[in-house]
Amino acid sequence: QGCTALRPVFRSARVADARGDGGPAQRGASAMARDENVFMARMAEQAERYEDMVEYMKRVAKMAGDLVPDERNLLSVSYKNAVGARRQAWRAVNTLEQREAAKGPAILELIRGYKSKVELELNSRCTEILQILQVDLIPKAPNAESKVFYLKMKGDYHRYLAEFASAETHSKCSSEAHDCYKQASELAISKLEPTHPTRLGLALNFSVFYYEVFSSPEKACLLAKAAFDDAMNVMDALDEDQYKDSAQIMQLLRDNLTLWTADMHPEAPAQGVGGMNMEEM
Repeated sequence: QGCTALRPVFRSARVADARGDGGPAQRGASAMARDENVFMARMAEQAERYEDMVEYMKRVAKMAGDLVPDERNLLSVSYKNAVGARRQAWRAVNTLEQREAAKGPAILELIRGYKSKVELELNSRCTEILQILQVDLIPKAPNAESKVFYLKMKGDYHRYLAEFASAETHSKCSSEAHDCYKQASELAISKLEPTHPTRLGLALNFSVFYYEVFSSPEKACLLAKAAFDDAMNVMDALDEDQYKDSAQIMQLLRDNLTLWTADMHPEAPAQGVGGMNMEEM
């Protein structure tokens, strides 16, 4: 995600009556606090201090009223980076554990202890954003776009929990992720245009879920191809900015389709495909 330009627009006019003791002053102070936290979140993003960014956006998410699209994106970016760093760390340590298994129990104990530390941090952050989504955001979503966005996020973080969970917990997290993605998809298909970035991003992540968590490349390909084809059929009607936003996500869908098709047909690998680094939003 690219850095977002800092825009310190504080609603100071709304706190002109701060000396009074009535509701308007309190509402004005709340608006100022909201703007300050959003500004600080932008600054934290540019400084690549995503833990700080999470804290600022957590405060905004718990304030009255729904998030505007810009605030939604900041919240998403903050948790995606904070959790993403730990997902990457877990994968690296998990690979190390498999590679070093022959070196004896003492080494394995050290590796597993460190892996547990990363898992605790992952679980904490994922549980935190899931609670915010469930309590503060989804119930007050004002329209279909917001609700789809939040349900997609909810599916994402249940998926991330499933990635390192085992046995019964894995099954529970996987099922909850699937249900969130499915609910979001039904709403998106009925209310949002096929080229809407939120609908396309949902299709992208839902298809990754089918591939990674449910180990179903055929279903992943069907879902991704349907989303891609539906959008392609109406792309000509978009203006330049809309076309650019949609085309970027469609390229990710196409990249994954190429990767998964090559994986299902190893006798005829697609040119340029190496590794299994799937794209997601």
